[in-house]
Amino acid sequence: MANEVIATENAPKAIGPYSQAVAAGGLIFTSGQIPLDPVTQQMVTGDVKAQTERVMENLAAVLQSAGVGFGDVVKASIFLADLNDFAAVNEVYGKRFPKNPPARSTVQVTALPKGARVEIDLIAVKR
Repeated sequence: MANEVIATENAPKAIGPYSQAVAAGGLIFTSGQIPLDPVTQQMVTGDVKAQTERVMENLAAVLQSAGVGFGDVVKASIFLADLNDFAAVNEVYGKRFPKNPPARSTVQVTALPKGARVEIDLIAVKR
């Protein structure tokens, strides 16, 4: 069974040679989303909470395009430019996972594309 590329106009276009998501073996693997507005392809303004909200909206659009939602997510990876943003990101992120949150890793990185403060990718199960 071939991998299926997932694409939607409701999330930012890829800024490199990658797909917004790929479906393979009953799993959906999203690429990392940064806080780009899908209409303008520009970074949203505001603090890390505003950036995280845009990231989560982008991920919601990609998941929906794949026929899944946040309830189907089994693993998340969060990349932060500053680990001091951990609590603020958790506040926004946690609203999407009120029950049975997925497994998760959070790491601080030296830099993110386009100067973003947060990037998140997900793995979901297509049931």
